[in-house]
Amino acid sequence: MDTEVLVVGAGPTGLTAANELLLAGVSTVLVDRLPGRSTLSRAGGVQTRTLELLDQRGLLDPLLAGGDHPAGGSHFAGIPLPDAPADAPGPGAFRPRRPWRSVPQVVLEAFLEEHLAGQGLTVRRDHELVALAQDEEAVTATFADGRVLRARHLVAADGGHSTVRSLLKAEFPGRAGTVTTIAADVRLSGADDLPTHHRSPDGHWTGIFPLGTDGRGRPLRRLAMGGPGRSLPRDVPITEEEIREGLRAVFGERVQLLELCHARRITDAARQVARYRHGRVFLAGDAAHVHLPLGAQGMNGGMQDAFNLGWKLGAAVRGWAPEGLLDSYHTERHQTGTTVLRNVQAQGLLMDWAGSRDPDVLATRDLFTELIALPEVHRRLSEVMSGTATRYPMPDTGPHPLLGGPVPDADLGPVRLHQLLRSGRGVLLDPQGALAEALAPWSDRVDRVDRFDGGAPVEPMLIRPDGHVCWVGTPETLRPSLTRWFGAPHRAN
Repeated sequence: MDTEVLVVGAGPTGLTAANELLLAGVSTVLVDRLPGRSTLSRAGGVQTRTLELLDQRGLLDPLLAGGDHPAGGSHFAGIPLPDAPADAPGPGAFRPRRPWRSVPQVVLEAFLEEHLAGQGLTVRRDHELVALAQDEEAVTATFADGRVLRARHLVAADGGHSTVRSLLKAEFPGRAGTVTTIAADVRLSGADDLPTHHRSPDGHWTGIFPLGTDGRGRPLRRLAMGGPGRSLPRDVPITEEEIREGLRAVFGERVQLLELCHARRITDAARQVARYRHGRVFLAGDAAHVHLPLGAQGMNGGMQDAFNLGWKLGAAVRGWAPEGLLDSYHTERHQTGTTVLRNVQAQGLLMDWAGSRDPDVLATRDLFTELIALPEVHRRLSEVMSGTATRYPMPDTGPHPLLGGPVPDADLGPVRLHQLLRSGRGVLLDPQGALAEALAPWSDRVDRVDRFDGGAPVEPMLIRPDGHVCWVGTPETLRPSLTRWFGAPHRAN
């Protein structure tokens, strides 16, 4: 073997997967076909769930310290979903969730790549994959220059036009794009203090999001725009005049384009692979699912794919993965991807991308705007758009509001709960100190914490390395959950 795991694609998904694998002690090679990182921001925001995962790995504070990354509220179909106030109490003993932060994808990629380099892993660029084969023991990847790499497993994180997916001939059902819109990185004047989303009476619309500042301290913004007559083929170049016309259609002369940095046309295509696992190959991120980039759910979803997969591959390589653990990656993330595609397609309809001004669509949007004002609807959609609504099935356990979901943070005295997950191992919270004997056969894979000096009271709880709660209950029900997620107990010498 050249390596235990080969990761193809050095975007946020591939970089996150590589970091998770290194944390699990797995030899990893990360390749990308491009000679260097993209300079286009693409996604512009990191949702609550991804912020929590980065915090659980000790990466969030260094990331946010590296620039201007303001907090912001999310939206559903352009209808604002303000976050709860920072001082709002969390559920029970838990801290309030973190609000969405503005972090352009290009900044996130640079940060993650530098973090990996600090651990001795550098991206191998100019690696264009041209052939793929697998047998009972490994995957063999061949590149355009004749280089060959052999690995036990391969993670395909090579984007919406995935070469790996094509070589696998993987089913990719869904809908082709019917409408294009513009996404651009720009500098604007006259856009300060404006709401994020704007729509003219004749159907033209824009979305303006902060991207921090450029190298000279000037504010950058992500601009999305569309409307009647603005759905052009993807290969038609985007000009400054086209941007200016779109701004005038919505704002008149109030908002002016100062600089067009980058721009591209995106479509409303919505597809998802039928299977996330193909033998020793695992599809993640845009290689597994493509949709409109609303709320940066593509980038965030891809990173969350990687957090889900990384520790499971680590368990398989290190020999303690229970039966079905690798298959649970498809089970859990395919359902999550399906849910995201559904909400994005609903948003695309309500936003009226093409500016058709269809009376039925406008009536539906008006009604939906009223419904979002209801507290329960607002809460649910806020959870969906923040990524905290994800719940994985947890067999062998009884019902509990936290079970299967991402564990919120809590002050446990000397440390926060999320800090306990920085080792990449499972965590058992044992506030009564009654579970040491039950955990002992899994102590090489799960950390037990029973010191909560001055901290908030919490229930006994088992947390997977990806931060999802997989057991809350009595000592008698703990062993089946340990076996399901952390394999057979080790035997004492």
